[in-house]
Amino acid sequence: MKSQSTAPSTDLIKSKKRVADHGEVFTPPWLVEKMLDLVKGETERIDSRFLEPACGSGNFLVPVLQRKLAAVETKYGKSAFEKNHYALLALTSLYGIELLADNIAECRANMLAVFAEYLGLNETDELYRAASHILSLNLIHGDAMTMKGADGDPIVVVEWAYLGKGKFNRRDFRLDVLTDMSKFKEERSLFSRLGRHEIFQPMQSHPPMAVRDLAARDEWG
Repeated sequence: MKSQSTAPSTDLIKSKKRVADHGEVFTPPWLVEKMLDLVKGETERIDSRFLEPACGSGNFLVPVLQRKLAAVETKYGKSAFEKNHYALLALTSLYGIELLADNIAECRANMLAVFAEYLGLNETDELYRAASHILSLNLIHGDAMTMKGADGDPIVVVEWAYLGKGKFNRRDFRLDVLTDMSKFKEERSLFSRLGRHEIFQPMQSHPPMAVRDLAARDEWG
């Protein structure tokens, strides 16, 4: 959130232009918390997935992450191993798409800062770099309306699952395919009797990865 001022500023002018050009608006923190309270149970469930199609700098995603990390602390705080891996699972469950490049960069940085502060990490830690890699995939620079990334390619959504014993599973899906396929599950659809496994086929499945494997893929480090 930008600080308010009665004096004209380049930030204010920039914001007005972006409102006109992109419909960019900022939801105040108190209102964000009230809105999240409407789905309080889901925001405090470690593996519940959230997608914010116009995530900005993380107005909604950051407080959801904070709620999830509080749940991790309550349930797994006494075990460093479990705490680390379930905190990473919480991070993998959050997704955002953002049209403006500076916003998505700020969102990634804000999310990473919250995660690192909770676990007391620095930039050289494998868990920090693993989180950085996950955020580079989950927080997407693109257009949720066209379902295309800034590079013009279809947006790819990564599904993460924690397999236990420090291992994570990754499957890649095209967002537009997921959206179209979901229509087939409607009650009166010709395809409504198809099983989920017949519809939601990933573009790619990856072998199970540990934190070290995820960290090695981090392009920010």
